[in-house]
Amino acid sequence: MRTATLGPAERADALTAMAERELDVLVVGAGVVGAGTVLDAATRGLSTGLVEASDWASGTSSRSSKLIHGGLRYLEMLDFALVREALKERGLLLERLAPHLVKPVPFLYPLQHKGWERLYAGSGVALYDAMSVSSGHGRGLPMHRHLSRRHALRVAPALKKDALVGALQYYDAQMDDARYVATLVRTAAGYGAHVANRARVTGFLREGERVVGARVQDVEGGEEYEIRAKQVVNATGVWTDDTQALIAERGQFHVRASKGIHLVVPKDRIHSSTGLILRTEKSVLFVIPWGRHWIIGTTDTDWDLDKAHPAASSADIDYLLEHVNSVLNTPLGRDDVEGVYAGLRPLLAGESDATSKLSREHTVAHPAPGLVVVAGGKYTTYRVMAKDAVDEAVHALDQRVADCVTEDIPLLGAEGYRALWNARARIAARTGLHVVRVEHLLNRYGSMTEELLELVKGDPSLGEPLAGAEDYLRAEVVYAASHEGARHLDDVLTRRTRISIETFDRGTRCARECADLMAPVLGWDTSQVEREVEHYRKRVEAERESQRQPDDLTADAARLGAPDIVPR
Repeated sequence: MRTATLGPAERADALTAMAERELDVLVVGAGVVGAGTVLDAATRGLSTGLVEASDWASGTSSRSSKLIHGGLRYLEMLDFALVREALKERGLLLERLAPHLVKPVPFLYPLQHKGWERLYAGSGVALYDAMSVSSGHGRGLPMHRHLSRRHALRVAPALKKDALVGALQYYDAQMDDARYVATLVRTAAGYGAHVANRARVTGFLREGERVVGARVQDVEGGEEYEIRAKQVVNATGVWTDDTQALIAERGQFHVRASKGIHLVVPKDRIHSSTGLILRTEKSVLFVIPWGRHWIIGTTDTDWDLDKAHPAASSADIDYLLEHVNSVLNTPLGRDDVEGVYAGLRPLLAGESDATSKLSREHTVAHPAPGLVVVAGGKYTTYRVMAKDAVDEAVHALDQRVADCVTEDIPLLGAEGYRALWNARARIAARTGLHVVRVEHLLNRYGSMTEELLELVKGDPSLGEPLAGAEDYLRAEVVYAASHEGARHLDDVLTRRTRISIETFDRGTRCARECADLMAPVLGWDTSQVEREVEHYRKRVEAERESQRQPDDLTADAARLGAPDIVPR
């Protein structure tokens, strides 16, 4: 496999190539399911294209809890098949497919009742571990353990003594969701897929009842392309119904959006060596280690407003703070919150009015000849969803197609990662970077770290940290634009890095420095740099204003006060 570079020239070439000859499969939507689908199709030897109206993972797939997990609470719902499937995928990602991106994370579950709760919860966690091991891919994580109250408070001193009578500790896994999707897309491109972001489907091509492709507008340049394909896969998540409406087909199911918000606070605000999982009256609440921060989430409420920019209201933030503060010695306040983000889960509508009761299982359908729809599911099982979508598509292809092989396809950066990790001290000595910097790069880029180090070798100033966002090197901004398909400042500050939620200023301090670094790669003039910086600042202002509003309606109106970026 060649290492794919997703710069401006490659994007232009991809759009041209997709319009020149009929594809076997065209995938619409570059969230984790769309990206997984294009990798699945490309690795079966099919000519494949991917178009995305915004940026890779710009919707749900960059705004999750960033967990790769079996779904412990689904055991309580007796959904054993979903848990077993997810645990197998978790093990594959940790051990084989993406060890550089997916990492183990410990969680403490405080027990509040003596006797029966330890037996009940302990049996569930024991079954969780047993199902993980029986999948054949679960031996890389420690088994759960039972803790006394005294031991639990040593592990998590931040907890109130009266908040627990004991605890269970177990392990799951986590990743940077947006980085994972960008890596999936690059991996697919390395296997020959044509990929283009900022390329919006404006309609489908039809021959009678059959869908034979899509009309695609280059959002950046304005050109229109007709991309013909034997099969089109609609993988647009919460936009599924909107995409189906382009052919006046809603399909056999309806996708509802459930809003989940998360808070990001500095590591020193919660004194604990482990993550926490807490019960709420509706679901569960996680406190998740995230580098030098904690992620606290999530909510679960119906959302039928703007899908592109779901807004977190003041009530959402208060809900999370109230619930986490119920167990903390030192309560968190609004001033402790560095970042807030809101995402929408695509749920398959069912009998229940409560989104927390809707299905997380996925569905694949063929609503019209030439068109496949995949929807629902959860991040962890994206690879299974992608396999099912491609299996459905190839049924209608007049050719013999190989079976899915993605179970054995490591993502870009995985090969050689462990060897480089073992050599990180030597890499640090060779490059002059601190070993912590090298570890940071390896856990974001894996073996592709060498490409960033080449940039630094050519321009040593790129080895310096960003002013105001010192966790990231200047080279990472350049690399995002030259290799990872970043087209705008927002792409870098929100998805290629997490500066927008990891700094109290939400990335405004380093915005100009980042824009100046991107400009030579993307051909921006001074006026475009100004537009990018001003747009980003307005976005941050609108988000802050929305988070002061009392409810969804007013928060949504405030967030819509910031216009989307216009290239030129």
